Amino acid sequence: MKGYVFHGPGRSAWEDIPDPDLKEPTDAVVRVDAVTICGTDLHILKGDVPEVRPGTVLGHEAVGEIVEVGTDVRTVRPGDRVLVSCITACGRCRYCREGVYGQCLGGGGWILGHLIDGTQAEYVRVPYADLSVHPLPGAVTDQDAVLLADIFPTAYEVGVLNGSVRPGDTVVVVGAGPIGLAAVATARLFAPERIIAVDLAGVRLEAARKLGADAVADARETPEQLVADLTGGLGADVVIEAVGVPETFEMCTRMVRPGGHVANVGVHGKPATLHLEDLWIKNVTITTGLVDTRSTPTLLRMAASGRLPTAQLVTHTFPLERMEEAYGVFAGAADTGALKVVLGGPRREVVAPRTV
Repeated sequence: MKGYVFHGPGRSAWEDIPDPDLKEPTDAVVRVDAVTICGTDLHILKGDVPEVRPGTVLGHEAVGEIVEVGTDVRTVRPGDRVLVSCITACGRCRYCREGVYGQCLGGGGWILGHLIDGTQAEYVRVPYADLSVHPLPGAVTDQDAVLLADIFPTAYEVGVLNGSVRPGDTVVVVGAGPIGLAAVATARLFAPERIIAVDLAGVRLEAARKLGADAVADARETPEQLVADLTGGLGADVVIEAVGVPETFEMCTRMVRPGGHVANVGVHGKPATLHLEDLWIKNVTITTGLVDTRSTPTLLRMAASGRLPTAQLVTHTFPLERMEEAYGVFAGAADTGALKVVLGGPRREVVAPRTV
């Protein structure tokens, strides 16, 4: 089969690789029908995630069809259409029993495209299939469903829930890429007073407006002042960092009000300065986190009922064999206007839910 293989910082290729086999009785092999590219994949290519070894197939998000299952798999079978989660869960360790699947101690967590071969290929082996794939309702297309493998649960859990967004809050989302836009969309579920999106790219700020941001700010034009003006000098109740560079994290800590929350979602490859000389007295809560995907079933139900604006985030589609071109478009988002890039075959027919 073909897959997109990481060969070291700055080097990768769509090339021939061995077909995946079942290694454990809890495994499934999935034929990939739709896959997408994550900002984390770009961090890997830059060398920001040194745990990824050369020779690893990248990718941790996919929709596809089960083609083979191990003898211990009980919840899916060949022919089932499934969402492959970005997080794998053994279901038995302390963290899995607490629903903190991202920290799985039993060989799960974020492993696809990280510690084992990932989803940017024609087929993928998924460990612990019973807890790591989700059967898909017919009402959700492949293109929409693949956005629920990572960006929507990540934005919702690590950004909105960790940030404790509440009705009436002022929420600032720094970074209007796919994760930041998903944070705008899911923060709206909690009826904040206002959402402010901050980014360098005008096309992304316009997308944020369409997804529900009440105000936008160019990151080069003192967005801290805009937040202060809109809050009477108090600052934001919740600030979500969705970029992953020191400058944006430090900007977030300047925007938050005393007693507020900074929820870091971005993947950082360099140290950021924590200005405790300013923050120690302000009762600020700072959270970090890897998504657990415990919210995926809820988000799937919302997508099936049309409550999540998934389609608005997809700007480019490609067949799988144009993976290298798709990476170029996604990495050059400032010039291409790319938000989310989806690769795969023709969209499946949507089956309308029956009414009783």
